[in-house]
Amino acid sequence: MINDTLRLGRRRFFWSAGLLSFVTQSYWPRLLAASPRAGFSSAKNVYTRLGIRPLINAAGTYTTLSACLVPAEVREAMEEAAQVHVSIPELHDAVGKRIAQLVGVEAALVTSGAAGSLTLGTAACVAGKDQERIKNLPDLQGIKDQVVIQKTHRFGYDHAVRAVGVKLVEVEGSEQMRNALGARTAMMLFLNSADPKGSVKRAEFVEIGKKAGVPTMIDAAADVPPASRLGEYNKMGFDLVCFSGGKGLQGPQCSGLLLGRKDLIEAAYLNGSPHSDTIGRTAKVGKEEIVGLLTAVELFLKRDHKAQLKEWEQQVDFIVKTASSIPGVTKSEMFMPEIANEVPHARIQWDPKVLPLKRKDVAARLRDGEPRIEVRPSSEEDPVLELAVWMLQPKEYRIVARRIREVLVAS
Repeated sequence: MINDTLRLGRRRFFWSAGLLSFVTQSYWPRLLAASPRAGFSSAKNVYTRLGIRPLINAAGTYTTLSACLVPAEVREAMEEAAQVHVSIPELHDAVGKRIAQLVGVEAALVTSGAAGSLTLGTAACVAGKDQERIKNLPDLQGIKDQVVIQKTHRFGYDHAVRAVGVKLVEVEGSEQMRNALGARTAMMLFLNSADPKGSVKRAEFVEIGKKAGVPTMIDAAADVPPASRLGEYNKMGFDLVCFSGGKGLQGPQCSGLLLGRKDLIEAAYLNGSPHSDTIGRTAKVGKEEIVGLLTAVELFLKRDHKAQLKEWEQQVDFIVKTASSIPGVTKSEMFMPEIANEVPHARIQWDPKVLPLKRKDVAARLRDGEPRIEVRPSSEEDPVLELAVWMLQPKEYRIVARRIREVLVAS
């Protein structure tokens, strides 16, 4: 039933405190008390030696929280890659071809995160393979220097596009978009997570770009799972697609993917490392990250995603039911973001008259407590807490449930 609910419109799913029986309320604290108290060793490690306290990541794939933990197979592949020298051009070529084949796209390039993909993709559309233009970036004198973007799609990471020297031309609506395209237009940029905000949706955006002969690039950094997304936007018609390697793919945190047209991918490679006099030289990826991301993609595509989804649902279910039994909690529900991080999350809401706390108060107590727990960012002043389970290690969801209960009950 939960699977169906999530798939059919991703309707929110919740239990209220009034629906829990006395037996359930009596049983739950005992189950929580029996839960393991640490998801990681408290022994001295590289972080504690530096005076840094490790954390349980109930927030998600945020870079500031070190995003994902890579699987053992990825770590082993990176360690193996680190033990011998190799030609980086040959490695980029071989891995790019392999990833392109795996996801069903024309060409692929391993980059330094989705931001690196944005920079290299923009450089490819502006300078192409012309060595003089490549060397002169970000000086765009005499060449196309504009990127068209919907006003509602402006975002912090478009700095990675502007770094190439281009000017972002903001538009609203399809008519303005068509009129903005001209001799100076190098590219059109689409932020996938902003699709609900913009009036020009993906399909129409691509169609406008195709008719005008202007390359289109989409930032889909956090848009896997589902696995189908890896090839979906290229098949839709986008010329370039950017993904983060260190989020849902569980590859190296400093890796990313640029997927798309072969000529543009080749140009993107020429605009970056290992080539010295390029705008993307600073966005270097080493042999370890290149091999690590390939391994992560292979693992991701082989994974039983239905089983993984069911496991996450069960973990959210546990947290939701635990919170529902707390006096003062008015709603405890499962939800799934519409775009980006499309996995089950938990949302807990309480009556501030009964529990005189704001989101920032609960988050601070979880962060300062033992073990240290980080939750999903949201409005600091509201009596609402959101959290993710997909970056948790085995059994940590029980620790999170116990700590939330402790914090709310103690208020």
